[in-house]
Amino acid sequence: MSLIPKKGTVYVVDDDEAVRDSLQWLLEGKDYRVRCFDSAESFLARFDPREVACLITDIRMDGMSGLELQDKLLDRKSPLPIVFITGHGDVPMAVNTMKKGAMDFIEKPFKEDALVSLVERMLDEARVAFSQSQEAASRDALLSRLTTREAQVLERIVAGRLNKQIADDLGISIKTVEAHRANVMEKLNANTVADLLKIALGANAQPGAGAPAAKP
Repeated sequence: MSLIPKKGTVYVVDDDEAVRDSLQWLLEGKDYRVRCFDSAESFLARFDPREVACLITDIRMDGMSGLELQDKLLDRKSPLPIVFITGHGDVPMAVNTMKKGAMDFIEKPFKEDALVSLVERMLDEARVAFSQSQEAASRDALLSRLTTREAQVLERIVAGRLNKQIADDLGISIKTVEAHRANVMEKLNANTVADLLKIALGANAQPGAGAPAAKP
Protein backbone atom coordinates (compact mmCIF):
# COMPACT_ATOMS: atom_id res chain seq x y z
CA MET A 1 0.00 0.00 0.00
CA SER A 2 1.42 3.37 -1.04
CA LEU A 3 2.27 5.80 1.74
CA ILE A 4 2.32 8.71 -0.73
CA PRO A 5 -0.73 10.99 -0.21
CA LYS A 6 -3.27 10.89 -2.99
CA LYS A 7 -3.11 13.89 -5.30
CA GLY A 8 -6.87 14.48 -5.26
CA THR A 9 -10.20 12.90 -6.14
CA VAL A 10 -11.35 12.40 -9.72
CA TYR A 11 -15.01 11.59 -10.25
CA VAL A 12 -15.69 9.60 -13.42
CA VAL A 13 -19.30 9.49 -14.65
CA ASP A 14 -19.90 7.32 -17.71
CA ASP A 15 -22.43 4.62 -18.53
CA ASP A 16 -19.77 2.66 -20.43
CA GLU A 17 -18.09 0.24 -18.01
CA ALA A 18 -15.05 -0.16 -20.25
CA VAL A 19 -14.43 3.60 -20.24
CA ARG A 20 -14.83 3.76 -16.46
CA ASP A 21 -12.40 0.89 -15.94
CA SER A 22 -9.87 2.37 -18.36
CA LEU A 23 -9.93 5.79 -16.71
CA GLN A 24 -9.76 4.30 -13.22
CA TRP A 25 -6.75 2.17 -14.16
CA LEU A 26 -4.97 5.11 -15.78
CA LEU A 27 -5.60 7.67 -13.03
CA GLU A 28 -5.04 5.40 -10.05
CA GLY A 29 -1.73 4.51 -11.68
CA LYS A 30 -0.88 8.23 -11.44
CA ASP A 31 -1.84 8.22 -7.72
CA TYR A 32 -5.21 9.94 -8.01
CA ARG A 33 -8.17 8.78 -5.95
CA VAL A 34 -10.85 7.75 -8.45
CA ARG A 35 -14.57 7.31 -7.80
CA CYS A 36 -16.63 5.92 -10.68
CA PHE A 37 -20.37 6.20 -11.31
CA ASP A 38 -22.46 4.61 -14.04
CA SER A 39 -24.99 7.47 -14.15
CA ALA A 40 -25.29 11.16 -13.42
CA GLU A 41 -28.11 10.39 -11.00
CA SER A 42 -25.97 8.08 -8.85
CA PHE A 43 -23.15 10.62 -8.87
CA LEU A 44 -25.38 13.46 -7.68
CA ALA A 45 -26.73 11.28 -4.87
CA ARG A 46 -23.22 10.67 -3.49
CA PHE A 47 -21.21 13.73 -4.54
CA ASP A 48 -19.54 15.51 -1.61
CA PRO A 49 -19.22 19.24 -2.46
CA ARG A 50 -16.72 19.72 0.39
CA GLU A 51 -14.13 17.52 -1.29
CA VAL A 52 -11.28 18.87 -3.41
CA ALA A 53 -12.11 17.06 -6.65
CA CYS A 54 -12.80 17.28 -10.36
CA LEU A 55 -15.21 15.55 -12.74
CA ILE A 56 -14.76 13.67 -16.00
CA THR A 57 -18.09 12.83 -17.63
CA ASP A 58 -19.42 11.68 -20.98
CA ILE A 59 -21.76 14.04 -22.78
CA ARG A 60 -24.14 11.32 -23.98
CA MET A 61 -25.42 8.84 -21.39
CA ASP A 62 -28.58 6.89 -20.70
CA GLY A 63 -30.81 8.83 -18.33
CA MET A 64 -29.45 12.23 -17.40
CA SER A 65 -26.91 13.47 -19.95
CA GLY A 66 -23.60 15.10 -19.13
CA LEU A 67 -25.07 18.44 -20.24
CA GLU A 68 -27.95 18.06 -17.79
CA LEU A 69 -25.48 17.07 -15.06
CA GLN A 70 -23.52 20.25 -15.68
CA ASP A 71 -26.73 22.28 -15.38
CA LYS A 72 -27.58 20.54 -12.08
CA LEU A 73 -24.15 21.39 -10.68
CA LEU A 74 -24.50 25.00 -11.85
CA ASP A 75 -27.88 25.18 -10.09
CA ARG A 76 -26.13 24.04 -6.91
CA LYS A 77 -23.44 26.69 -7.46
CA SER A 78 -20.84 23.91 -7.38
CA PRO A 79 -17.30 25.01 -8.31
CA LEU A 80 -16.44 21.44 -9.36
CA PRO A 81 -14.16 21.64 -12.47
CA ILE A 82 -15.51 19.53 -15.35
CA VAL A 83 -14.03 17.93 -18.46
CA PHE A 84 -16.33 16.23 -20.96
CA ILE A 85 -15.62 13.11 -22.98
CA THR A 86 -17.04 13.50 -26.47
CA GLY A 87 -17.47 11.65 -29.72
CA HIS A 88 -16.51 13.46 -32.92
CA GLY A 89 -20.08 14.55 -33.63
CA ASP A 90 -20.43 16.06 -30.15
CA VAL A 91 -17.77 18.75 -30.54
CA PRO A 92 -20.21 21.67 -31.14
CA MET A 93 -22.14 20.52 -28.10
CA ALA A 94 -18.92 20.31 -26.07
CA VAL A 95 -17.98 23.86 -27.04
CA ASN A 96 -21.28 24.97 -25.55
CA THR A 97 -20.40 23.27 -22.25
CA MET A 98 -17.24 25.39 -22.09
CA LYS A 99 -19.32 28.53 -22.43
CA LYS A 100 -21.07 27.36 -19.28
CA GLY A 101 -17.77 26.95 -17.44
CA ALA A 102 -16.43 23.49 -18.33
CA MET A 103 -12.62 23.51 -18.39
CA ASP A 104 -12.24 21.51 -21.58
CA PHE A 105 -13.39 18.50 -23.55
CA ILE A 106 -11.54 15.50 -24.91
CA GLU A 107 -12.46 13.51 -27.99
CA LYS A 108 -12.50 9.72 -28.12
CA PRO A 109 -10.08 8.08 -28.38
CA PHE A 110 -8.24 10.40 -26.01
CA LYS A 111 -4.52 10.67 -25.35
CA GLU A 112 -3.52 9.59 -21.87
CA ASP A 113 -0.93 12.33 -21.32
CA ALA A 114 -3.39 15.04 -22.37
CA LEU A 115 -6.02 13.67 -19.99
CA VAL A 116 -3.63 13.51 -17.03
CA SER A 117 -2.50 17.07 -17.73
CA LEU A 118 -6.13 18.19 -17.79
CA VAL A 119 -6.85 16.43 -14.50
CA GLU A 120 -3.93 18.19 -12.83
CA ARG A 121 -5.13 21.57 -14.10
CA MET A 122 -8.64 20.85 -12.82
CA LEU A 123 -7.41 19.82 -9.38
CA ASP A 124 -5.25 22.96 -9.16
CA GLU A 125 -8.39 24.98 -9.85
CA ALA A 126 -10.36 22.91 -7.34
CA ARG A 127 -7.78 23.60 -4.62
CA VAL A 128 -8.01 27.35 -5.26
CA ALA A 129 -11.83 27.21 -5.21
CA PHE A 130 -11.79 25.17 -1.98
CA SER A 131 -9.40 27.63 -0.32
CA GLN A 132 -11.60 30.57 -1.37
CA SER A 133 -14.68 28.74 -0.08
CA GLN A 134 -13.00 28.14 3.29
CA GLU A 135 -11.99 31.79 3.52
CA ALA A 136 -15.54 32.88 2.67
CA ALA A 137 -16.99 30.57 5.33
CA SER A 138 -14.54 31.92 7.91
CA ARG A 139 -15.39 35.49 6.91
CA ASP A 140 -19.13 34.82 7.11
CA ALA A 141 -18.70 33.29 10.56
CA LEU A 142 -16.91 36.44 11.76
CA LEU A 143 -19.46 38.80 10.21
CA SER A 144 -22.33 36.85 11.77
CA ARG A 145 -21.05 37.91 15.20
CA LEU A 146 -21.97 41.54 14.51
CA THR A 147 -25.22 43.10 15.67
CA THR A 148 -27.44 44.81 13.11
CA ARG A 149 -26.16 48.23 14.18
CA GLU A 150 -22.53 47.11 14.09
CA ALA A 151 -23.07 45.75 10.59
CA GLN A 152 -24.51 49.12 9.55
CA VAL A 153 -21.45 50.90 10.95
CA LEU A 154 -19.11 48.45 9.20
CA GLU A 155 -20.88 48.97 5.88
CA ARG A 156 -20.27 52.70 6.16
CA ILE A 157 -16.66 52.32 7.25
CA VAL A 158 -16.03 50.19 4.17
CA ALA A 159 -17.72 52.86 2.04
CA GLY A 160 -15.21 55.40 3.40
CA ARG A 161 -17.62 57.35 5.58
CA LEU A 162 -16.15 59.31 8.49
CA ASN A 163 -17.39 58.90 12.07
CA LYS A 164 -19.36 62.15 11.92
CA GLN A 165 -20.99 61.11 8.63
CA ILE A 166 -21.85 57.68 10.04
CA ALA A 167 -23.38 59.34 13.08
CA ASP A 168 -25.51 61.56 10.83
CA ASP A 169 -26.49 58.59 8.62
CA LEU A 170 -27.69 56.51 11.56
CA GLY A 171 -28.98 59.29 13.80
CA ILE A 172 -26.64 58.41 16.66
CA SER A 173 -23.84 60.22 18.47
CA ILE A 174 -20.22 60.16 17.39
CA LYS A 175 -19.29 58.49 20.70
CA THR A 176 -21.80 55.73 19.95
CA VAL A 177 -20.27 55.28 16.50
CA GLU A 178 -16.82 55.04 18.10
CA ALA A 179 -18.11 52.40 20.55
CA HIS A 180 -19.66 50.36 17.72
CA ARG A 181 -16.48 50.74 15.68
CA ALA A 182 -14.37 49.40 18.56
CA ASN A 183 -16.73 46.43 18.93
CA VAL A 184 -16.53 45.70 15.21
CA MET A 185 -12.74 45.77 15.26
CA GLU A 186 -12.64 43.44 18.27
CA LYS A 187 -15.21 40.95 16.95
CA LEU A 188 -13.52 40.75 13.53
CA ASN A 189 -10.01 40.53 15.01
CA ALA A 190 -9.01 43.57 12.96
CA ASN A 191 -6.26 46.00 13.94
CA THR A 192 -6.61 48.45 11.05
CA VAL A 193 -9.16 49.67 8.53
CA ALA A 194 -7.22 47.67 5.90
CA ASP A 195 -7.83 44.50 7.95
CA LEU A 196 -11.50 45.43 8.14
CA LEU A 197 -11.71 45.84 4.37
CA LYS A 198 -10.10 42.45 3.74
CA ILE A 199 -12.63 40.74 5.99
CA ALA A 200 -15.68 42.66 4.75
CA LEU A 201 -14.83 42.51 1.03
CA GLY A 202 -13.01 39.19 0.88
CA ALA A 203 -11.99 38.36 -2.70
CA ASN A 204 -13.29 41.75 -3.85
CA ALA A 205 -10.76 43.66 -1.75
CA GLN A 206 -8.29 45.49 -3.96
CA PRO A 207 -4.59 45.73 -3.06
CA GLY A 208 -3.85 49.18 -1.73
CA ALA A 209 -7.54 50.04 -1.44
CA GLY A 210 -8.82 51.30 1.81
CA ALA A 211 -11.31 53.62 3.39
CA PRO A 212 -9.88 56.78 4.89
CA ALA A 213 -9.26 56.66 8.60
CA ALA A 214 -12.40 57.75 10.37
CA LYS A 215 -12.29 61.03 12.18
CA PRO A 216 -14.85 62.82 14.32
